[in-house]
Amino acid sequence: MVSSLISSVRGKLQGKGPDWADVAVGGVTFRINVPGSSVERLGPNGDLVQLHTSLQVREDSLNLYGFPTFEARQTFEKLIGINGVGPRVALSILSTFSPASLAAAVEGSDIKAFTSVSGVGNKTASRIVLELKGKLDDALMMATASPGGDDALDALTSLGYTAVEARQALTNVNSNGEPASVEDRVRLALQELASA
Repeated sequence: MVSSLISSVRGKLQGKGPDWADVAVGGVTFRINVPGSSVERLGPNGDLVQLHTSLQVREDSLNLYGFPTFEARQTFEKLIGINGVGPRVALSILSTFSPASLAAAVEGSDIKAFTSVSGVGNKTASRIVLELKGKLDDALMMATASPGGDDALDALTSLGYTAVEARQALTNVNSNGEPASVEDRVRLALQELASA
């Protein structure tokens, strides 16, 4: 288990970029590396934000990585524990996957989904699946479990969407309450993809 000196930061958002946020806490502004998919959800400058953080110490630098949920930080720390996956690659993975969709990809041994992430080749993708299989939190697995999920994913990929895009859309649909049928899930996922 990776432990961090700074486990969370709560303060005023001062600025943000494609993969970072500046958060002011008691007269000090922290530059926190965040997944690209989380940046817009932080809100406008001046808003109060809280990020679950992981401080990574290297020989020549201190870097703080922040996530909107505890589960995302926990997933990040499990990823960086894998040989060949550094903090930057782990951040790229979590910019593409939510913790729930990453758990689904690992349990489904979907190596191809991981290779679509910048910096992840077949060897690293295989290692991620091998080392994380069965080790992700049960709650994440329950969030991804859905009857007919493979049929909905197959339908979306047959329409030309990548497995990563389709999986993310289906995860977002599932988080809003699970629709009754595969057809409903595909329809709602298509709406999600169209609005992205």
